[in-house]
Amino acid sequence: MRNFGFSYIGLIYLLMLFIPNIIWTKNMPKGYNEIVKDENRILLLFERVGQVTVTCLAVIFTDFNLRNLSIWSIWLLTSFIIMLLYEICWVRYFKSNHTLEDFYGSFLGIPVPLASLPIIGFLLLGIYGKVVWMVIAVSMLGIGHIGIHLQHLNYIKDNSR
Repeated sequence: MRNFGFSYIGLIYLLMLFIPNIIWTKNMPKGYNEIVKDENRILLLFERVGQVTVTCLAVIFTDFNLRNLSIWSIWLLTSFIIMLLYEICWVRYFKSNHTLEDFYGSFLGIPVPLASLPIIGFLLLGIYGKVVWMVIAVSMLGIGHIGIHLQHLNYIKDNSR
């Protein structure tokens, strides 16, 4: 049985996720509404179920909060570094011309980093907390979210020729 309660670490991660996304709604890339029309409905279902589940799980398990330093702390540290890279990608995007290429462009060789990095960050958080439900939920979210972003990237590549 996991430890139910409030996770301030989960809240911090959600704020790191939601704040840039809220700002993004006022700075969407030109042409974005055109490419979202044909999203795969199965991937969209995975994404939506994963979003709701990850959001809830992130704040209801105290297992994500700081504990005594151990080898497991490496998972949390790595996860946090990944989330910082995610924030850097947002800064890079907000300073750009807000094109689709800016939004979906790779970072440090990581494809679709604005989709991939938070998935990796939350996955590592789930491993750190030893919360299998988070690992499952993030995997579902990743299938949908990264899958959709890769579809968008392929659309951009196909239409830029």
